[in-house]
Amino acid sequence: MKKTSSKRTQKKLLVVLLSIQCSILLVSPLIVAEHTSPIKTETTKELHLLRGEHYLYVTATEDVSQFHIRYSFPPDYNFQVPIILEIINDSNADILHYQIQNDSLEPNTVINFTIGAMQKGERVFLHFYCWVLIINHNYSDLPEYVKVPKKYELPEQLQYWLSPSDVVQTNNIFIKIKAYEVKGVTTNLLTLAHKIALFVKYHRLPFYSLQLALGTLKGQDALSTLFRNGDCPGRSHLSCAFFRLNNVPARMILANRNYPFWYQMHFMVEYYCPGYGWILSEVHHAETPYEPKNQIIQRICSLEDENTTGHDFIFSKMTGVERWFWIDNNDITPYYKDLNEGSKINMFPEKNLTTNITTALTTMNVTRTVYQLYQINLGKNLSEENLDHFLAAVAYQEQAIASFIVAEDPLNYLSFMDLALEEYGEIT
Repeated sequence: MKKTSSKRTQKKLLVVLLSIQCSILLVSPLIVAEHTSPIKTETTKELHLLRGEHYLYVTATEDVSQFHIRYSFPPDYNFQVPIILEIINDSNADILHYQIQNDSLEPNTVINFTIGAMQKGERVFLHFYCWVLIINHNYSDLPEYVKVPKKYELPEQLQYWLSPSDVVQTNNIFIKIKAYEVKGVTTNLLTLAHKIALFVKYHRLPFYSLQLALGTLKGQDALSTLFRNGDCPGRSHLSCAFFRLNNVPARMILANRNYPFWYQMHFMVEYYCPGYGWILSEVHHAETPYEPKNQIIQRICSLEDENTTGHDFIFSKMTGVERWFWIDNNDITPYYKDLNEGSKINMFPEKNLTTNITTALTTMNVTRTVYQLYQINLGKNLSEENLDHFLAAVAYQEQAIASFIVAEDPLNYLSFMDLALEEYGEIT
């Protein structure tokens, strides 16, 4: 037994060490640029514990038996790692089963809830938290100059993010003219990103404010936003159009930000920087790049996703978050009334810690390993003994979260996550 335990421990350590090596490449990307400035070497990193809170309401228009709700779940992506999904006790939906599944566009994932029978006219809701750990990145390793790429210089897989969609109309002559006008004579990709962010926020801003006050701000496609300005989806669509027309791959990001009010969705933009990777921008507030500590990324939007983001965003009949959960029964409909009742979301920063970079990377990678085991076993038909180990592991993950909130370093958090790792290792 001791030899078996020792081998198992060695395998776990090997997994963690290999993950750390991969993470170092991820957190410290290589810069390839024509002109570079000295890069500051970081010795410490910030870790941020974020809690995404979600209410999903549905109504039955007829009697129904068992059905499914699929909802976007934060992916393990770049500088964030999910920890756990926590169902809150006040949820009154009959949740029979749930699991976190990989979605068609990597690295997106969804929660697949199996819900029990509902009677005609009945309304129920799901209330849950998505706990996420962030290792912050301040983009201090960005150079002063990165050349705007030519289309032929981009890898083939990135050509997808240069394509038009119904709401990012890169084939429209007015958008083309303005995209080239915004770029001007600059050849610096980072300068271009700033110019795009400033334009999409401030152009026709008084007209936008008037529409907001009158409740007439409707369509949020790129063309409408060019003529009328828009809110976060419209500004993101227009930004993507400008980037794509200048041969810069760009995509919409569904994000969960911290606001002093409940809301339904928030959109941001990622653009691709050759030799570096994807850079997150908060074009709604004209800030680029934007640090990952400020939001949970919920979903990387495909071109098909983009086409569901262009209408009825703010006002009394908006159906924002409802576009991001999918129901397999036509007699079950999402319910939204206002931001006090019905489907809604928010994000709450729970705690941040600063620690040395080695400890920070270890914390992220232990979290990643535990989360992968959690996702694999969540919703499985486990035997009684294996279920006991699974529940014990989840309890340790919950204790790890609680310890992170009250501690000044992540060591107790790591101890609980190690215990969770041991419990998952006992599942056969």
